[in-house]
Amino acid sequence: MEETSENHGDLPANEGGDAASESVPAPALSPATEEPPCETKRKIDVLLKAVGDTPIMKNKKWTIERTRTVQGLMDFIKKYLKMDASEQMFIYVNQSFAPSPDQEVGILYECFGSDGKLVLHYCKSQAWG
Repeated sequence: MEETSENHGDLPANEGGDAASESVPAPALSPATEEPPCETKRKIDVLLKAVGDTPIMKNKKWTIERTRTVQGLMDFIKKYLKMDASEQMFIYVNQSFAPSPDQEVGILYECFGSDGKLVLHYCKSQAWG
């Protein structure tokens, strides 16, 4: 999981300067130029908000892999907040329901994300739903 305050610059993989590559038709070069947008689509912005008496995270906005599960996100939050592994953690979408622990965050983003980010609320006790 990465903090979004860092700047990550992705360069195109194919930046050759020889004359032979200039004579190649444009479609042959397009996969190299389209690669960075695919890279950004693999990760999404997630805004984590504390609920109730749960400690607040210093950094609330994170960039994470789409394939990360809700359980993996809960484990990360517990580690970040230095909580015991035995302590409970709940994550809610739209302040209304708790997604399944094996649900991928990317699917939640596609269904419930807005303004380019997914807002999730986390807490140590049940709050909604």
